[in-house]
Amino acid sequence: MEQKLKIDVEGLKKSLLQHRPMKARFKMPMLEEDAYACLLAATENEVAFRHRTFCFNEYLENQLHEMAHWLTSPSSHFGMMLCGGCGNGKSTMLKAFQQLLNSLCIPKPDNDGTYGIQIVDAKYIAHLCKNNHEAYRKLISVDMLGIDDLGTEPSEVMDYGNVYTPVIDLLTKRYEEQLFTIITTNLTPQQIREHYGDRIADRLNEMAKKIVFSNGTYRTDELATYD
Repeated sequence: MEQKLKIDVEGLKKSLLQHRPMKARFKMPMLEEDAYACLLAATENEVAFRHRTFCFNEYLENQLHEMAHWLTSPSSHFGMMLCGGCGNGKSTMLKAFQQLLNSLCIPKPDNDGTYGIQIVDAKYIAHLCKNNHEAYRKLISVDMLGIDDLGTEPSEVMDYGNVYTPVIDLLTKRYEEQLFTIITTNLTPQQIREHYGDRIADRLNEMAKKIVFSNGTYRTDELATYD
């Protein structure tokens, strides 16, 4: 006759929770309206740095509000995806956030320096995987990473007969470790699913809050603004 164990279910639940603490999400230590004002100033500064003329509009206002809300409010998402057509402000917003984060000097837990985000082009991730695999492995696990132009990189790279999928492997690892990641892309959700497969598309749905940039390009002489 099979003998069943007597288990203290409530005690076991408490023990499991103690041994598997939830990973803390990064949040900016300020009010949402202050984060919005700071992001707006950083965006304007990024535009000036590129010798362009800043133009405030309702698209930018809504995009910055969405980002400020995510950065200051509780969320299950530990990443963000800025998606839309070419030249409509995604990369500029990512760089503005980097500039703001550098200015704030927010301390990490346990006196481990201050928060900062590294931004890399998706093509460079593939290049690094093939030409400097040790640097690629370190990049995978940085605390905060910005990936610009997702979808422009080769899906696979070959190194001495070995086939790698650099961005897929990087996204998989960052999903598993719940690492802060901001992505810009011109791909639609359907194109992401077709390009990277259901597995990565589903993980991106879980990890990344989406902000859709529905405005047109700003890379014109008639309307020179923030990208």
